[in-house]
Amino acid sequence: MLMLCLMLIASVLVPLSHANASSNFKDVGDTHRANAEITYLVDRGIANGVSRTHFVPSKQVTRAEAAAMLGRALGVNGDRKATRFSDVGGGNMASGYIEELVKKGIISGYPDGTFGPNKVLNRGEMAILINRAFNFGGTSVSSAARNLMDRGIAQGYPDGSFGADAKIIRADFSVFMARSINPDFRVKTDGISFSTTMYVNTGSDTLNLRKGPGTTHASISSLKNGTAVGVASTSGGWSHIKVNGVIGYVSTAYLSVSKPGSVAPSTPPKGASDLTVIIDPGHGAHDPGGVGNGFQEKNVVLNVGRHMKSYFDKTPITAKMTRNSDVFVTLGDRAKFASRNGGDIFVSLHTNALNGSANGQETFYYAKTAATNPNVKQSRALAIYLQARMQETWNLRNRGVNPFGYGNFAVLRNNTVPAALIEMGFIDSATDIQYIKLESQRERMGKALFLATLDYFYHYEGRSDVLPYYNDVNASPSRKLH
Repeated sequence: MLMLCLMLIASVLVPLSHANASSNFKDVGDTHRANAEITYLVDRGIANGVSRTHFVPSKQVTRAEAAAMLGRALGVNGDRKATRFSDVGGGNMASGYIEELVKKGIISGYPDGTFGPNKVLNRGEMAILINRAFNFGGTSVSSAARNLMDRGIAQGYPDGSFGADAKIIRADFSVFMARSINPDFRVKTDGISFSTTMYVNTGSDTLNLRKGPGTTHASISSLKNGTAVGVASTSGGWSHIKVNGVIGYVSTAYLSVSKPGSVAPSTPPKGASDLTVIIDPGHGAHDPGGVGNGFQEKNVVLNVGRHMKSYFDKTPITAKMTRNSDVFVTLGDRAKFASRNGGDIFVSLHTNALNGSANGQETFYYAKTAATNPNVKQSRALAIYLQARMQETWNLRNRGVNPFGYGNFAVLRNNTVPAALIEMGFIDSATDIQYIKLESQRERMGKALFLATLDYFYHYEGRSDVLPYYNDVNASPSRKLH
């Protein structure tokens, strides 16, 4: 066991000369199925061998090793440093990559404060990490796996499954990494959607369209200022684009959401300021809501609501809270608040409680057409995006989006706009409280709910004018889920 751990750690430690690194491995010959991808990653300093002569392609990949490879691919600072995890000290060779990827929301630890650096990665976890790292949009194992298969990055098993629980080995992880970075390695590219329109913004200069993401890749052609391009994804300062049928990469710094000479890139998109989001922190004053582990629901949801609103305050979108202090608002007044304030959507914030016997996250919507709230389809779509972002942010049990027969809450039933009620976790659960109790996690949840509402506006209502606000927080739209 000790030897296994040493070999896995060594894979993060052993650097090779890029000039001929790929030819040094005795166990990766010219006929090896992953030879080209391993060579590509090693020659670029993204992957290393377990020793100077062996890559050990059949060795399983640990979380620390995955973090190191992803960190190198994204160009983050991998210098050793103290981390927030009890089992990853500042001397750990992957500590810098782990801490930086956590800050970017690409990887996370466990509720008990550990990271599990030597825990072996499975294919489902790999899919989530790659989706986050390269902004492919998948927020669940199934959607992340589908994204990789659609793009020709990964393939499923003959029985039609993705094999999410199967442990992943170094050869396969190298293949998936190389295909994510460079489409030339992909099995197919027809599953990629270049649906986001942006414009070349270089002034009087032209912009090089390159074969891969980086200045070391050959230039395919030059694009004039103002050229419209279709963008599929953005990562590490490079955007994967399609223009006039040609696919390649350009520096993201020279793209803008508005055509140069018409609307300046810094000008808020027309129409964004007409949106109003109603944030409803549940309970208040004499009504504490659920109680557990020394916390009261009314205080937790108010805190999350304020964080959520702080993100909207950086955009032209208006966010209004049914309460912004410890006061009591009746259920009827909460529902009427949306109508009185011109709300476009209504999000009610809650935590659950059940004598410590349950845990997880769920989202409700009113599933029966009502005279006051006929927005069943809209409410369902909103609920789906809220649940997906919650699941992406806190690693808790997925209790689902509750359909017909559920969601019969007054704040939903009596509302006049698309409305959903979230239960972000059980406040009396020993598992869920590990997230709920931390201010940093509540801030992450506020950001997640902000992004979920953008997802709804973008995917369901077709509001492309909200796209710039993803970039403002280093995020991207989710996959279309409704």
